[in-house]
Amino acid sequence: MEQLKISGSPDTRLNGDIRIGGAKNAALPIMCATLLTGDPIQLRNVPDLRDIRTTIKLLRELGVTVSDLEHDKVTVHAYGSISTKATYELVKTMRASILVLGPLLARFGEAWVSLPGGCAIGARPVDQHIKGLQAMGAEITIEHGYIHARAPEGGRLKGARIVTDMITVTGTENLLMAATLADGTTILENAACEPEVTDLAKLLISMGAKIEGVGTNRLVIEGVERLHSATHTVVSDRIEAGTFLCAVAATGGDVRLTHVDPTIMDAVLEKLREMGVELEVGDTTIRAVMNQRPKPVSFRTTEYPGFPTDMQAQFMAVNAIADGTSHVTETIFENRFMHVQEMNRLGASIVVDGHTAITKGVEPAALSGAMVMATDLRASASLVILGMIASGTTIVDRIYHLDRGYEQMERKLSAVGAKIERVSGMGEEEV
Repeated sequence: MEQLKISGSPDTRLNGDIRIGGAKNAALPIMCATLLTGDPIQLRNVPDLRDIRTTIKLLRELGVTVSDLEHDKVTVHAYGSISTKATYELVKTMRASILVLGPLLARFGEAWVSLPGGCAIGARPVDQHIKGLQAMGAEITIEHGYIHARAPEGGRLKGARIVTDMITVTGTENLLMAATLADGTTILENAACEPEVTDLAKLLISMGAKIEGVGTNRLVIEGVERLHSATHTVVSDRIEAGTFLCAVAATGGDVRLTHVDPTIMDAVLEKLREMGVELEVGDTTIRAVMNQRPKPVSFRTTEYPGFPTDMQAQFMAVNAIADGTSHVTETIFENRFMHVQEMNRLGASIVVDGHTAITKGVEPAALSGAMVMATDLRASASLVILGMIASGTTIVDRIYHLDRGYEQMERKLSAVGAKIERVSGMGEEEV
């Protein structure tokens, strides 16, 4: 199993340019949206990530023709005989696979989609997908671990007003895609406003969909008979950009991000400024200069345009060496502090009290390298950040989590001065 080996030091500084890739969280629903038409869809700025390759495999298993992902480009053509069943073997490794449900049901009138691994109907947001589709006339049953959905008589979903019980990004995306081919007008209230939802809507509009309210919490979709071919460039990854900015905040240095969209990063950029990072923001660039010990920042995660849960762990890594105490409250995911014990193994001083993590910043020299385990995608990135500062060698295990959302992170960091490499599995006694 591959790991990351980091030779860290409190004297680490990052200097140079880093190119930001396309957003995974936009590319995944966009690739699923190609199921809505029998015409080819050309996608650009698609990141080469584990989750993207899983989605390509899923689409191919359904019978979709998908070109090889080369130079950030892929063409998807869902014509001919398309299966409407997404099996557990394909869905279990990626919860976002549920996003094929709406497009399959809307275009073909039926869908069998396995419940995502570890997901139970009820408390999990997948029930909001089902509730919305039922409001559009779908008959839905749960059979042998599968969601079996059928369109009403006539084969087309019906426009409806849908108010979800909570703000759900994938729920909004699934219902938005389904509504584009429904008979009549669908109104999505309490819709997610994330930039990735907006990017999906832009693709759908270029395919011929009629959508109003893009970027707001109220989407109005007038269903059309069919959608057609289009070419779309995926929005830049605001979470990847924020992660590298946190790396600069922690290590110090002077780094310029390119191919980035600063307009969708307001909450993150404001907190970085509070930490003491000097930012120069251009149309598609962000330059970050850090020449001091970070100041602690406190925040609550919330839906866009608030502070993103996907940046919580990375900011906590910076807070771990900040000059003071910070409080971070997680309101989106109930189990997203698993990285805390791993950070503490490196010498951080973090205590979790319910949904709040209290971090007492330590001197960077107090951190020391250790064997740590990545517990999820963003936790992986936070351990890399802290490992670059910790004296000695840090081994980050289970980096398949990292590969789900960061394209060649170790190469990008090495190019700006970090001492980090991908290695075959090492034992703790070798650290």
